[in-house]
Amino acid sequence: MHRHGVRQMRTGWADGPEFVTQCPIRPGGSYTYRFTIQGQEGTLWWHAHSSWLRATVYGALIIRPKEGDSYPFQKPKRETALLLGEWWNANPIDVVRQATRTGAAPNVSDAYTINGQPGDLYNCSSKGHPTLTKLGYNTFGHHLSADTLIIPVDSGETNLLRVVNSGLNQQLFFKVANHKLTVVGADASYVKPFTTSVLMLGPGQTTDVLITADQPPARYYIAARAYASAQGAPFDNTTTTAILEYKSAPCPAKGAKIKPVMPTMPAFNDTATATAFTTSFRSPRQVPVPTNIDHNLFFTVGLGLNNCPPGASRSTCQGPNGTRFTASMNNASFVLPSNFSLLQAHQQGIPGVFTTDFPANPPVQFDYTGNVSRSLWQPIRGTKLYTLKYGETVQLVLQGTSIFTAENHPIHLHGYDFYIIAEGFGNFNPSRDTTKFNLVDPPLRNTASVPVGGWAVIRFVADNPGVWLLHCHLDVHITWGLAMAFLVENGVSELQTLEAPPADLPVC
Repeated sequence: MHRHGVRQMRTGWADGPEFVTQCPIRPGGSYTYRFTIQGQEGTLWWHAHSSWLRATVYGALIIRPKEGDSYPFQKPKRETALLLGEWWNANPIDVVRQATRTGAAPNVSDAYTINGQPGDLYNCSSKGHPTLTKLGYNTFGHHLSADTLIIPVDSGETNLLRVVNSGLNQQLFFKVANHKLTVVGADASYVKPFTTSVLMLGPGQTTDVLITADQPPARYYIAARAYASAQGAPFDNTTTTAILEYKSAPCPAKGAKIKPVMPTMPAFNDTATATAFTTSFRSPRQVPVPTNIDHNLFFTVGLGLNNCPPGASRSTCQGPNGTRFTASMNNASFVLPSNFSLLQAHQQGIPGVFTTDFPANPPVQFDYTGNVSRSLWQPIRGTKLYTLKYGETVQLVLQGTSIFTAENHPIHLHGYDFYIIAEGFGNFNPSRDTTKFNLVDPPLRNTASVPVGGWAVIRFVADNPGVWLLHCHLDVHITWGLAMAFLVENGVSELQTLEAPPADLPVC
């Protein structure tokens, strides 16, 4: 179990990703996660971090201001967490197992949900989805109409919506019909407030918004649908809804049904709207961005295709033209160990579990977002880590590639927040693009949306010892190997040293 965005200072054992900081908890077993939350407030979330279990195992993790402290904005009348999810009519584990067996892309989801409910626009009801009902999502303090979450409001009040994209494989646009949203936080960091009519969240990202009930009393749809940037790739093209219901809304005549007002959603491939949103984020004031950089890193992130292994059955190579899908960073496709976790292997000095030769730059330079030679489509599998000394500063360029197809990648770093100092399209060009760096008030995030066919630049200080996964938060991509891990060495004092492993740490 992973608490997404919690820094886990010196408590890497409580981070949760399987085979990275722990072995999975066995059926019937237990493990107590012990950690302290320091200096973070806002919306985070928790989820399973084992295969595709997080499709249904997730929830909000809300950190309120300390007693006596207040929000840096007007106190909302009420708060609502909205978790955007993805639903399969099949067992998600079967879906990913089938894809792993065949080498093809996994089946897309059948519905999106808001707090576990798909909403009015689907041809189903809670009765048809016993699992949705059993999940007990009405514990969010809102009543459910058959299969639609209803959020009651009084005219004139300002409320806080804590929006989380808990979906497995899809970036999502989010709107509330006829209402403006004032963004005040993201990934449990406050931001300089800005107003928008639409949000775009990649899986893993959270956004806190204020919404004022300033429209004529009625019922308004809250809606989310896909932002699907990969050209030609199949995706779930459905829309999930909840209802913002003014308590003073007139009751319909007996037997009549008044449909709520529907927002106009962006087109599924509206990259301009997604970009306008992601580039609006700033920290509320000047922030201490690292400037003397110890490690200038450049990681390509993207897909690949493996040729069918000699002698393999055609049924295991059902990717494009008889291949198998894969993914990589810097041409290294990440393989999780199975006998030890990486953190155990590091802490106990167990040889043969990983190597520390993850490349700081792509092994071959090429036109990353152009027409890439087929000779570069097959990455090398391995468990490669990159070592950082305690306190070193890192600048990392995350460069998307157009291998097979370019798409937006939500890249998440465990154990750290980082400043996103710039993003852009095409190939990152240091002589031209460094002029775009915001070193004054860039936003502090834990998950960066790398633009489709583009790049993002992040900076952080390696002040948390342990082994920390960096991966694409589209689970289909992490399954294919779009990940790597940083090994951050201990510093000198006890406060710069990883704690000893707990006694109940699961064994493999």
